[in-house]
Amino acid sequence: MSRFLFTTLPTNDLGLLTRSLPIATALASRGHSVTFCSPARAPSRLIADAGFQNRIPNHPLYALIAHGATPRGLLRLVRSGSLRRYGSPLRALRDLVLALPLRSPPRTHEIWNVDHAGAQLGMLNEGFVRANCAAMLELIASSDVDVVVDFWNPFAVLAARALRKPVVTVIQADAHPRSAGFIWWKQPPADLPTPVPVLNRVLASYGLPPIRSLSELSVGDLTLCVGMPETDPLPADAAVTYVGPILWQKPEASLPAWIAELSSDTPLIWLYAGNPRYGSADELLDSAIVLRASIAALRDEKVHLIITTGHHPLPRDLLPLPANVRHEAYLPGLAMAERSDLLIHHGGYGSCQTGLLCGKPAVIVPTYAERESNARRVAALGAAALVPVTYVAGKKYVDVAELRAAVRRVLAEPSFTANAKRASERLRSYGGTAAAAVAIEQFAHQHAVR
Repeated sequence: MSRFLFTTLPTNDLGLLTRSLPIATALASRGHSVTFCSPARAPSRLIADAGFQNRIPNHPLYALIAHGATPRGLLRLVRSGSLRRYGSPLRALRDLVLALPLRSPPRTHEIWNVDHAGAQLGMLNEGFVRANCAAMLELIASSDVDVVVDFWNPFAVLAARALRKPVVTVIQADAHPRSAGFIWWKQPPADLPTPVPVLNRVLASYGLPPIRSLSELSVGDLTLCVGMPETDPLPADAAVTYVGPILWQKPEASLPAWIAELSSDTPLIWLYAGNPRYGSADELLDSAIVLRASIAALRDEKVHLIITTGHHPLPRDLLPLPANVRHEAYLPGLAMAERSDLLIHHGGYGSCQTGLLCGKPAVIVPTYAERESNARRVAALGAAALVPVTYVAGKKYVDVAELRAAVRRVLAEPSFTANAKRASERLRSYGGTAAAAVAIEQFAHQHAVR
């Protein structure tokens, strides 16, 4: 039996959980021990629901993430009294302030690659990087694990390398150093901000070699790439193993009875937009615009529109909902996709893969660059229509009439469904969760033998 620690980028959404939980469940069913480190609120809830332990790094920064990385979350943290676990509350607040990512590059809706994303996520701040790496190093060392299995957390990969722990990374192609980045259809500017100088100082302090790109921390001793070459193209010598679709749903999951009672004569559209509001002032990552535009576009259409928000609250300004719209905090994604005639979503990788795996067409409203990359590739397969998000006076804007027309077109043209079904057959040929679990198990055995 091997002991695995699954680490994810600590964002408050479920995208990385939809690919990590299936693999964790498969490994656990094969007799292995799996522990998670994914401290944000929505992932923590899903991990607990799946029955896995979720360890939180021992730093007040992660306590803030668990309470919500917003001013309101900070207030909740202080009121909770949990800062006492780090010694004196004043010392904990000092450590938290020193780790806060106060330096940031100019905000932009065009995030070009992993380096640019890292800069936007706070990695230009050495105190932030050092605090994260030290906390992850302490957690990994105290976990006594055989292998770290990482899902896009560079701090975890750096810490594992410092401890000489074997690392498996599970990525999408845009995160790989040999990819063309998130905005591969345009030439990037020459002066993009990068956290590499900061990271190289931290790497040197652990006796590790320098990197040329943050994306190098997306590559493990074994690198598994979700999807297939058509959705995640990389050069043939990129040294990745494609594993197809990795998606999460509890085996016993089922849809509520009221969905089965809906009229089959009326198209059922499932709208999933991820986290409507991440809490940042510029709304860069937010997906509330997808909800607003879709409701406006379809409120008078003869459709059933079911909205899920991944355990996030529905923005109050959307209430009351029209008669043909219903909101649920969470529904099992694969079951919901199978029941739906059409998916509308924000371009998240898991949402794209859910539609393709279930052979269902989509209308995709991508809310930032990485999601637009996913959307463009699904649209290139003929399985989706892409409705762009533009910026007007610094605010996200979606043309409601264009979105309505796209929904009508995808529902009316059988080619979208036929192309989605062809992509489903191709994806399934890579083995999915079972193939990923076997590859990780074999890797762990080889390193144990050594």
